[in-house]
Amino acid sequence: MNKRWKPNVTVAAVIERDFDGVRKFLLVEEETRDGLKLNNPAGHLDPGESPIQGCARETLEETAFHFTPTALVGVYMSRFERIQPDEVLPLDITYLRFTFCGELGAHVAGQPLDQGIVRTVWLTADEIRGNVPMHRSPLVLTSLEDYLAGRRFPLDVINTDPSVLLQKK
Repeated sequence: MNKRWKPNVTVAAVIERDFDGVRKFLLVEEETRDGLKLNNPAGHLDPGESPIQGCARETLEETAFHFTPTALVGVYMSRFERIQPDEVLPLDITYLRFTFCGELGAHVAGQPLDQGIVRTVWLTADEIRGNVPMHRSPLVLTSLEDYLAGRRFPLDVINTDPSVLLQKK
């Protein structure tokens, strides 16, 4: 095999807000091939951006909220396989996911959400735990539990060389 394996790099946000003493977390409902699913605001890293920049961009695109990452919650790898119609081998994708927490900024009224995003929802940790079959990925709950356990790493553990930021999109 001469082809080099490369995981898909994604970014995600765990965003918490207090609603009169009740901790809730911002998720998105999105249409997928498997129906309506819950996910963290998340998406693929674009060429020319750092993981921190990608997380801020994806959160804005999927929720219409500005977001400033302040800490890394964790770096995760997961593998996804799906049987493809008329194919002998299943679709086999590995994701490398950088999950951040941070400060939620202003909502941008009237901004359309990314294609496939139906709406944003605020759920408690127990509501998220109780909806595991609706999760787009096991990383939704894993990221939440790591966040609740206090896992925080400084952003400077991620080093993006300036040569990356000079790429054209």
